[in-house]
Amino acid sequence: MVDYPAFGRHQPASHTIIHLSDPHFLAGGARHAGGADSQGNLEHTLAAVRRVDPHPSAIVVTGDLTDLGEPDAYRRLRTMLEPVGAELGCPVIWVAGNHDERPALRAALLDAEPNEDPVTGVWDLDGLRLIALDTSVPGWHHGDIDEAQRAWLAEVLQDAAPHGTLLAMHHPPLPAHVPLFDILELQHQDELADVIRGTDVRGILAGHLHYSSTGMFAGVPVSVASSTCYTMNLGRPAADVNGMDAAQSFQLVHVRPEVITHTVVPVAEAPTGDYFSERWLQGMAALSAEERLEVFSRKPARGRA
Repeated sequence: MVDYPAFGRHQPASHTIIHLSDPHFLAGGARHAGGADSQGNLEHTLAAVRRVDPHPSAIVVTGDLTDLGEPDAYRRLRTMLEPVGAELGCPVIWVAGNHDERPALRAALLDAEPNEDPVTGVWDLDGLRLIALDTSVPGWHHGDIDEAQRAWLAEVLQDAAPHGTLLAMHHPPLPAHVPLFDILELQHQDELADVIRGTDVRGILAGHLHYSSTGMFAGVPVSVASSTCYTMNLGRPAADVNGMDAAQSFQLVHVRPEVITHTVVPVAEAPTGDYFSERWLQGMAALSAEERLEVFSRKPARGRA
């Protein structure tokens, strides 16, 4: 990896996070009921993740890790993700979703006691704090963060982190484009907003919707990653949106002191131009800022009729 100077006003990101969501794995490598190849689609996604430069600070998977909460499905998912994290030198952070079962998740992914306790955690990623919340409700598909978990979060947020805090959760505190998803929305959002507002929380990473979406909650940007399994065909009328085995993606989260960006990365094999090659970048890095503007910004002279 080559360290390039800042070509614009912003310095390179201090942290890069890989944000995946909703793999919906099944035991035995079975396909999803809708026909999507959960395992094969994740394999394609991870091939793209391996090419991310610079290497990420963490891989965060925001819920619905499995479709039915089967222990074998969790083991298969772990077998796929953890070697990639080791290869890239970063932790894999698991977040519970409404399709997950807490006991099986805790035992198979965390080597923890298989009980119904919320799956939460705090990671210090070189000064960037990431907090995993558990919005799953055992026996239900809607989301919630109960009073005890909110009190725990408030205590953790009492002290600020050097680079601020990201929250990772499954159910996003946003309205959905698909009307029926609002039936399964996150409950007690006002109470959660009271905990977050005025703290060092700089962003919320979420899933659940199976399509990419952004919004604001309690003054904090929310970014929803699409599913690696199947997505939603938003080109249809909102009341008639259904799943499709296409347009899978993940997100790159770049953290800078002044801004955090969330970039959707399509998982697709397509012809790609090579105009901006490594050699081209090295040449630009060797120029002054004025020379770079002259080479890359100035329009060519055009004749007049």
